[in-house]
Amino acid sequence: MQHPSEFYKSQLETHQNRSKALFQKLSLMSFLRLGIFVVTGFGIYFFFTKWQLALAIGIIGTAVFLFLLSKYTDLKLERARYKRLVKINQEELNIASGDFHNRADGLDYQNPKHFYSLDIDLFGVGSFFQFINRTTIKEGTQKLVTNLLANDITNIQLRQNAIKELAQKPQWRQNYSAVAQGVSIEHSAASIVQYLKEYKPFLSKQWFVATIAFSLLSISVLALAITEIIPIAYMGYWLLLGLGLTGRFLKPINDVSLRTSKAKDTFRQYAQLLNAIENTDFSSELLKKQQEKIQYEGKKASTIFSEFSKYIDALDNRNNLISAIFGNGYFLWDIRQTYKIEQWINSYAFKVEDWFEVVTFFDAFNTLGNYAFNHQAFSFPEIVEHKHTILAKDLGHPLLKVEKRIDSDLDLQQEQFFIITGANMAGKSTFLRTVALHIVMANVGLPVCAKESKYKPIKLITSMRTTDSLTDDSSYFFSELTRLKFVVDTIEKDNNYFIILDEILKGTNSTDKAIGSRKFVEKLVKLNATGIIATHDLSLTEIENELEPVKNYYFDAQIVNDELFFDYKLKQGVCQNMNASFLLKKMEII
Repeated sequence: MQHPSEFYKSQLETHQNRSKALFQKLSLMSFLRLGIFVVTGFGIYFFFTKWQLALAIGIIGTAVFLFLLSKYTDLKLERARYKRLVKINQEELNIASGDFHNRADGLDYQNPKHFYSLDIDLFGVGSFFQFINRTTIKEGTQKLVTNLLANDITNIQLRQNAIKELAQKPQWRQNYSAVAQGVSIEHSAASIVQYLKEYKPFLSKQWFVATIAFSLLSISVLALAITEIIPIAYMGYWLLLGLGLTGRFLKPINDVSLRTSKAKDTFRQYAQLLNAIENTDFSSELLKKQQEKIQYEGKKASTIFSEFSKYIDALDNRNNLISAIFGNGYFLWDIRQTYKIEQWINSYAFKVEDWFEVVTFFDAFNTLGNYAFNHQAFSFPEIVEHKHTILAKDLGHPLLKVEKRIDSDLDLQQEQFFIITGANMAGKSTFLRTVALHIVMANVGLPVCAKESKYKPIKLITSMRTTDSLTDDSSYFFSELTRLKFVVDTIEKDNNYFIILDEILKGTNSTDKAIGSRKFVEKLVKLNATGIIATHDLSLTEIENELEPVKNYYFDAQIVNDELFFDYKLKQGVCQNMNASFLLKKMEII
């Protein structure tokens, strides 16, 4: 695959040039429209006394003007898409340089009661979500969040293959995003689906047939009036008759128009996205299954959505006073278009939810494919069944820049429990989050920040950032105990969880903390749990001599030339160098 920065720079230049070229075409089209308008106006004025000729000039001029307007609108939409592509590529370059903290941080998705969402910088400013999210529709964002929080250890290889394939289609992904960003959706997909499922038709087929017959009669009346076979006044009487028939259904038609016009942009947008999915060859099983969902009785979902959008557009012509009067007076326009909308709802309402879901799936997975494309040096974990839960070489935190990141090897077997000690700021907490993100990313199907990784799928549960709650009238210590009970209760039901704990029982005295922490780790080991605990309490490391599954590791800190030095490397053993007293003196606190 092409290097990400080279690709984005190349695409940025290409789309900027294309946008400029389209701007020139738009300017020419505007000039032509103005010319047609002026010529038509003069023609009508010059032949005003010959009303039949003036009418013909007006009709032809209007038709040409509308044709040019349609072309202008298409070019304008195309240019807007290229401008969005420019923005997409510029944003990728900015994010790669570390400028991403102004993006949506997903803090609302953080849940203290979830297995890990509060503890591992998954959401919030500078979070993993803020860094990777490229979703363009609300439902796609929710789908991405659901994947990140799922703790799903099934079908990982299927997700890996889908992400690998999407990673190799950067232009397709960017075009998908550019199209999706083109419309500001007024109503959620869920509300639209609910409306369609609950809708009750009020027009029978006889009324549709009546609109056809009435339109033919209107043309006959018009022809007779123009040829002066009947008085021109008859056209006015016929107009009033048509308006009267339409007025019979004015209230329900108004309701249909109001509800569907708000969904029109959604269907137009989704039709384009479905079309992009339909016209792409996918090879991975997961993507092919999604693609198969958008076929119905040999008809493409994009075509079906486009039809609905056109019907809504046609009904929206009633918002033009001239169209509303003459369209309904002579052709019963509102009745005809409302009937078409009702028939569409009858035929496809039960499938819309599935098709929306496919669009949502690709919106979320494009983010994952984009991440894989941007991190080609990362590796997809090899899914294994042997005793190693994580066997990783050069494992690092994915949000740290490569020039600053210090990687470590990790070999943690099933039912092993690591106790990690270390000085303040030596890297313990960062390492815990590194391991946690490895598990989350691997389960989602993403490549992880490691040279290579063998991984036996396991779910994640953490206790690292317990907070007190004034609203729940609970102290910090009680909140922490509640969280630890949640961990134990979960493991007792299913021990296929990787536990990550950071300095537990901080809310009590040191002696009580040491005793409680020891008993808690012993409890977890008795439950055959797998995981890591970081602590400053060196007495806890003595458990290694008593329980075979427990292993001690540490992060070191050294004082070199009266300066504190960290190498941020995971080592086997117990940390002997602490730095609190040194830092207090160094900062002249004591």
